[in-house]
Amino acid sequence: MRPNNGDRDMRVIGITGGIGTGKSTILRIMEEMGAYVLEADSLAHNLMEPGQPAYIRITEFFGSDIIREDGTIDRGRLGRLVFQNSEALERLNGIVHPAVKEFILRDIEEKKKSGKVRWYVIEAALLIEDGYRLICDELWYIHAEKEVRMERLLSGRGGTREKWEQVMANQSADEFYRANCDVVIDNGNNLKKTINMVKDLLS
Repeated sequence: MRPNNGDRDMRVIGITGGIGTGKSTILRIMEEMGAYVLEADSLAHNLMEPGQPAYIRITEFFGSDIIREDGTIDRGRLGRLVFQNSEALERLNGIVHPAVKEFILRDIEEKKKSGKVRWYVIEAALLIEDGYRLICDELWYIHAEKEVRMERLLSGRGGTREKWEQVMANQSADEFYRANCDVVIDNGNNLKKTINMVKDLLS
């Protein structure tokens, strides 16, 4: 369900792209320009904290084995559980993803009513697959060549080339993003060019 966009003063922009494409850089640029930025992954973690509806449903389904002594969910243990079980992963996503989307829809309406936000930016790896086309006014695909991405990952996160090759292989292809997004931003090694493109798009 798309939020009520009768008031067009606030643009809802979705940001997506593969690992290492520099989405965080784009978000930082947009934030510096006054955009309100929400990262779906961080929000999902917050919604899994004690007292949140997602926490209650997750612990009811997966049991006390995933709960630490302080009452929080051990996401490492939970991750290992769902990695081995596609049905459990589907159940977890079925709890977390709707909770994230419900929060975002409510938040968009609140920000719109406040009249203080010009650009509401949502970043999510599975933006397209999770149906955010219905929520966003436009989707932006952040692109970078494979070798640029690999250099960033190896220098910034460590690990091996083989590890990142596998992660990239499990993500959607360039063609998929291009076919489903309204804007493609080439976020290679020319930061000034990237900044200027973002400024042009927001102006």
